[in-house]
Amino acid sequence: MTISGLKGRSLLSLREFSGDEIRELLGKAADLKERTALGENVPALAGKNIALIFLKPSCRTRVSFVVASTQSGAHPEIFNREDIRFGIKESVRDIARVFGRVFDGVMFRGFEHATVAEFAQYAGVPVWNGLCDSYHPTQVLADLLTLRENFGDLEGLPLTYVGDGRNNMAVTLAIAAAKLGLDLRILAPAPLQPAPEVIEELLAGRESEQARVLVTDSPEEALRGSACVYGDVWVSMGEEDQTRERIDLLRDLKVTSDLMALTGREDSIYLHCLPAFHLLDTETAIANPDICEVDDDVFEGEQSRVFDQSENRMHTAKALMQLTIAG
Repeated sequence: MTISGLKGRSLLSLREFSGDEIRELLGKAADLKERTALGENVPALAGKNIALIFLKPSCRTRVSFVVASTQSGAHPEIFNREDIRFGIKESVRDIARVFGRVFDGVMFRGFEHATVAEFAQYAGVPVWNGLCDSYHPTQVLADLLTLRENFGDLEGLPLTYVGDGRNNMAVTLAIAAAKLGLDLRILAPAPLQPAPEVIEELLAGRESEQARVLVTDSPEEALRGSACVYGDVWVSMGEEDQTRERIDLLRDLKVTSDLMALTGREDSIYLHCLPAFHLLDTETAIANPDICEVDDDVFEGEQSRVFDQSENRMHTAKALMQLTIAG
């Protein structure tokens, strides 16, 4: 089914698109991925210019949007934090109007959601949230494409998120559950669980009767029958001062083969938005050897789809840009 109306639209939290629009975007991404594998790039954005703003550093977001832009025929221009100092000598709305006059679309990766929302309000061109403290919609689009590739229909699909249940990933997955009918379980210790009223608000606009969000600290309850176990770092960017506290709270929820076995399914997969701590081969892990949220045998094992998921960041970014700029 083709839906008109994505042209000119921004994506700030995933709330902005209906379930049918998200399905259309995923279908577009799957088609573009197949064409890319055949060496057929679709230059739907030839002659367009894309701004990529990084107030927070990035690996996958930068790689995916740069390649997606160039394969679509557009020119990407990267702006780091020191290039654009919002609020120091120029306001967000003024900078947004400058960018809107010369760029055809803007990827914005920053901190407060209010900043990217204000930028989108004044830019006058599509703005895509590449991550903020509250939401991570471009990541979840890639997650949904990966789930679609492995399980087909997403409605009623059981998915377990393990980690800090209040962070931008858990919240955005809950929005996706409301839009597409996912059976989301959030496995988190009590201090890291979202408040019941937050979940109630996220589900208020549910578009499927199968949409469900369960919050629990019981691995057995969260994992029973789950098609996917979704991991995340225990300490988000900017929260490094809470490292020891988070390790103490989450160490018992480390994703091991024993925890994966609690799904009771042979076809369960493991996803992670990356970066992941699974070996003591980084400075952070060496300094905090018990920070690893997943065992290496799970991360590198047959159930892992983390690098399919990472690649899908590019295909979903390409579909997002093409549909919102070119229609």
